[in-house]
Amino acid sequence: MVGGRDLGRRFGWLWAAYAVSAYGSGLGFGALPLIAVLVLDASVLQVSVLSAVGPAVGALIALPLGPWVEFRRKRPVMIAMDFTRFAAMLTIPVAYAVGRLSFTQLLIVAAVVAAAKIVFGAASGAYLKSLVRREDLLVANARFESTTWSSIAIGPPLGGAAIGLLGPVITVAADALSYLLSALGVMAIGGGERAPERSGKPGLRAADVLEGWRHLLTHRGLRALYLNQLLVSGSIMATEPVLAVLMLRDLGFAPWQYALAFAAPCVGGLIGSRLARRVVARYGQQRVLQLFGAFRAVWLIGLALVHPGVSGLATVILIELAIIVGMSLYNPVLATYRLENTPDALVTRTLSAWSIGSGATIAALGALSGLLASLTGPRTVLVVAGLLVLLSPLSLPRGRDASGSVSPRSGDSPVAVRR
Repeated sequence: MVGGRDLGRRFGWLWAAYAVSAYGSGLGFGALPLIAVLVLDASVLQVSVLSAVGPAVGALIALPLGPWVEFRRKRPVMIAMDFTRFAAMLTIPVAYAVGRLSFTQLLIVAAVVAAAKIVFGAASGAYLKSLVRREDLLVANARFESTTWSSIAIGPPLGGAAIGLLGPVITVAADALSYLLSALGVMAIGGGERAPERSGKPGLRAADVLEGWRHLLTHRGLRALYLNQLLVSGSIMATEPVLAVLMLRDLGFAPWQYALAFAAPCVGGLIGSRLARRVVARYGQQRVLQLFGAFRAVWLIGLALVHPGVSGLATVILIELAIIVGMSLYNPVLATYRLENTPDALVTRTLSAWSIGSGATIAALGALSGLLASLTGPRTVLVVAGLLVLLSPLSLPRGRDASGSVSPRSGDSPVAVRR
C-alpha cells in the first residue's frame, strides 16, 4: 500500500473504481487506431485524424461542461461519465458484430470518450479533495499514480495477446466493461455529498468557462507549473510516434522489442510514486517540484542517440525508466499542490482547463513533430524536442512563487481569489 496509510472505505472504493478503469484502458490502449487499420483498412492520414481530431473535438465538448459540473454533486457526474464511456465503447463491438462499423463511428466514439474522460477527471479531483484530509492528498494521489503506471506496464501486452487470440475488438469490449465496473464502484462509495453553493446569477456565463484558466494564469505558482507541464508533457508525447517510426522502420527493431522498450520502464512508475511521500517529508514540496521537475526533463534528448541492436534497446529502456521515475514522483506532488492551491469553488473548472490545455498542446506539438519528421527525419525531431525540454526547468516556480497561497478548503468565490 503506497504510503502505508488507511484512507478509509470510501476512498478504497474510489481507488478500486479508478484501478479497474485504468486497467481496462491499459488493455484497450491504442485499440481504435488498430481497429481502423485492421478492420477498416484506414490510411495513415485517417489514423492521424482519428488520433488528433477525436480528442480535440472531445475537448471542445468538455469546455462548457466545467462550470456545469462545478456546481453539482460530483459523484453522480462521475457515474454518468462512466456510463457514457461504457455505452460509447460498447457500440464498437456491436457494430463490428453486425458488419456496420465505420470510420465515422470511431471518430464519434473517440470524441465522446475524450470529453467524458476530461469531465470525469475534473469531477473526481474535486470529489477527492472533499473525501480525504489535506495531509492525505499526497498519499491518495500517489496511489492513483502507481495504479496508472502498473496498468500501462501490464495492460498493453495483455491486450496485444488478447487481440491475437480473440480478434480486434475484444480489448474495446473489455475497456467498455471496465467503465461499467468503475461506475458500480463509484456508486458503492455511498455517503452523502453536499451540493455546492453558487454565488451570483444562475445559468452558464462566458466568464464561468474561462475561470479555470484565469485561476491557473493568475496564481504565480500554478502558472509556472502549468506552462512547464504543457512544454514537458507535450514534447514527450509528441515524440512517441516519431520514436516508433525510428525504431520500427529505420532501425529495424521487432514489434515485441518496441513494446518491451515502453512496458519494462513502467516499473519506474511504481518506484517513484511509492517514494513521493517520503521524499516530500524529507525535502519539502517546493524542493521536490523543482528537483524532479528538472530530473524528468533532462533525459529525452538521449533518445536521439538510439542505435540498432541490444545496446540500443537497452538505451531506450534506461532513458524511459529515468523519465518515468521522475514523472511518477513529480506528478502526485504536482496534483496535490494543484488541489491545495485551488479553492473548492474552482476545482472542477481548473482541472478541466488543465486537461483541455494539455490535450490541445499535445495535439499541436504532435502535428508539428510529424511535419518536421517528414521534412528532416525522426532524429531531428528528437533533438529539437530534447533541447526544448532541457529549457523547461527555467519555467519552474522558485522561492515565494512555489509556496501555497490558497486555503485548501477555501469557500471564497472565484472573484475573491483572483490575483
